[in-house]
Amino acid sequence: MYSDKVIVVEGRSDKERILRLLAEPIKIICTNGTVSPTRLEEILAPYDQSDIFVFVDADEPGEKLRGLIKREFPEAFHLYTDPSYREVATTPMKVLATVLLGANIDVKTEFFA
Repeated sequence: MYSDKVIVVEGRSDKERILRLLAEPIKIICTNGTVSPTRLEEILAPYDQSDIFVFVDADEPGEKLRGLIKREFPEAFHLYTDPSYREVATTPMKVLATVLLGANIDVKTEFFA
């Protein structure tokens, strides 16, 4: 059973990396890159009562997707990786864990050792 939180990421490698960190059952949705407003609505409509977190890469495609989500789902929470890492998939686990924890998402304590 998933919690009432949903994390939106761009790709499968992002999803797998974040899943390894989670200490609570959160649904992670991959957009597989840039999507249209209609497709985004289809993807996120089942979660309209959930807290939506957006964790995309710090590059042009990621920022384009983030902008679309901001327009279509202004209530979504936006999480950011340090631009020096550029991608969620290449951000160190401890850094990702800190970002998630800062958003009140439970992470496994082993990533803070």
